[in-house]
Amino acid sequence: MKSKALITLLSDGEVHSGESLAGQLGVSRTAVWKQIRRAMDEGFKIDTIRGRGYQLVSAVDLLERDVILGTVDQCHRSELNLAILDEVDSTNAEVVRQIAGGAGGIPVAIADCQTQGRGRRGRIWSSPRGQNLYMSMGLTFHGGFSVLDGLSLVLGVAVANALEGLGASDIGLKWPNDIFLPQGKLGGILVELQGELQEGVVQVIAGIGINVHMSEADGVDQPWSSLARAYPAMNWSRSKIAGSMINAVLDAAHVFSDVGFRDFREPWQRRDIFQGQSLEAKGGSVRGIGAGIDESGNYLLHTDEGVVPVRAGEISLRVAS
Repeated sequence: MKSKALITLLSDGEVHSGESLAGQLGVSRTAVWKQIRRAMDEGFKIDTIRGRGYQLVSAVDLLERDVILGTVDQCHRSELNLAILDEVDSTNAEVVRQIAGGAGGIPVAIADCQTQGRGRRGRIWSSPRGQNLYMSMGLTFHGGFSVLDGLSLVLGVAVANALEGLGASDIGLKWPNDIFLPQGKLGGILVELQGELQEGVVQVIAGIGINVHMSEADGVDQPWSSLARAYPAMNWSRSKIAGSMINAVLDAAHVFSDVGFRDFREPWQRRDIFQGQSLEAKGGSVRGIGAGIDESGNYLLHTDEGVVPVRAGEISLRVAS
């Protein structure tokens, strides 16, 4: 966002003259006017007050490095290689580029906007500017691909823990990688494997998208919600959410590396929105009653033929019509 410096100055909600803004930004008043128009095109509501100047009237929640790092536990802070971007194709792709470029530490990319945000199976992920959290992290695991069973579910538990720690309630998990509220989908997780860095050492990109302030979602074909819609009395900060997510994901990754999926099965099942529901695998090939997950994170269906596991990456589930 080229107008970020301008929005920062206007974020106090006061009226600022074009002359004072020009002086603080080191540009002409004409350039200020152009930046005002650009910011309005990006979705910010700015009033022009004749003879006085400009006033930002829409709420603004900027991504702030100091707030993010200040929220991250000290034990994790020194590990991070944090990139905060105004705009990017996707944060997952940005982490891949960081790794390819030899970035040290744990690469983390957070963006104000994604132009090519993606969900599971290549679906488009709505990524409006300034409204939600779009974050990806590069995680390294030892033991080869076989140790990664259930990882997307582990990350779901981590995200739920972080949101509940910030005051959210009724967080549900939809197998294998969606975050839900009773009103609809709140967010999602996209896990991409980058292959082995060396024998037995696997690089994983974990992308997390959470609806924070979003109030409209053109083209979204399912019920959805956001933190601000569900909990309007709370003051949601994308930076504090990001820091809390980083903590929760790194804590969960360390436990997962040590003991595997076993410690995450029960906390995932407590939040299972499919439990006890009549379900079918995509395409209607398997029908049954939701029965939670097994020790590897596969979803279990009670069918007429017995208990059938549904494996992530093969087929997905939906409520039977």
